[in-house]
Amino acid sequence: MVLTEPGAVRAEPVVPSVPPGPTRRRRPWRNQRSEALWAYLLIAPTGLGLAVFYLWPVLQTAYFSFSEWGPFGGHEWIGLDNYRTLVRDPEALRALGNTTLYTALGLAGIPVAIVFAALLNRRRLRAVSVYRMLFFLPMVTMPVAVAMVWRWLYNGEYGLVNHVLSVVGIDGPHWIAEPATALYALAAVGIWTTLGYNLVIFLAGMQSIPREYYEAASIDGAGPLVQFRRITLPLLSPSIFFVSVLSVIGSLQLFDLVYVIGGSGQSARNNPAYPRIQTVVALFYEKAFSSNDRGYAAAIVMGLLLLIVALTAVQFRLQRRWVHYG
Repeated sequence: MVLTEPGAVRAEPVVPSVPPGPTRRRRPWRNQRSEALWAYLLIAPTGLGLAVFYLWPVLQTAYFSFSEWGPFGGHEWIGLDNYRTLVRDPEALRALGNTTLYTALGLAGIPVAIVFAALLNRRRLRAVSVYRMLFFLPMVTMPVAVAMVWRWLYNGEYGLVNHVLSVVGIDGPHWIAEPATALYALAAVGIWTTLGYNLVIFLAGMQSIPREYYEAASIDGAGPLVQFRRITLPLLSPSIFFVSVLSVIGSLQLFDLVYVIGGSGQSARNNPAYPRIQTVVALFYEKAFSSNDRGYAAAIVMGLLLLIVALTAVQFRLQRRWVHYG
């Protein structure tokens, strides 16, 4: 109502209400589809590179492992003959044994890296970044250069290792030329090469552990060794698992040290210790590029791939049990 004059009332016109029209529904699937399209476009270059340079060679090698190659190219399908030869070949079994022993020796470098990381994690230690750089330096050095330096160090006549031993009255052996010491000498080089990388991983894991745990343990009377055993090692288990997986995979693929230090071709045949340091990858190289037996070489590398997958799966299974029962 609207009042116009005293006592007069004018009725206001009533506007008919209009029912609301249909609301425009949003379509979230369009946004999701657009985001998924952009995601696929962004990962397409990396995915294409992985497919061309990794997935396709693996599939091609798997196919070639069931074939026999001629001396001038061309191949013929022979089924499982290469794999039957592989499980009966004494040279392949010896190379597998050498690779397994080298892998086990490489795992011994993990406790060494943990100890050095614990020493570098001390608060009062100065110039920690300098020590990190010195330890990590072999990791960024070319493997061939590292192998050539250690080949000179291990020389039985004028090598620096034997010279240092002679100072204290020890007559050092020909490290690479003697079957009893050749594989252990290579394992020492492998541990030295990967020590810096493992140390950085463990040091990062130790620095992520809250200091309150150690302070509470100190109040309860726990010493440094007890704290290391009861606090550091359990909380460092994810880093230990990560390093152990990478160490096993890297050790099973050992080739560069064997090729440079142990020799290849005629020099390898003249080395009496070469059968003790021949690895699976070194055997694959000889069969593929020296003997031109590419089908059998493909079977060797596919067997190595299956071994790596199996050992990695076992490690993941053991890690789950460790976390569950720990």
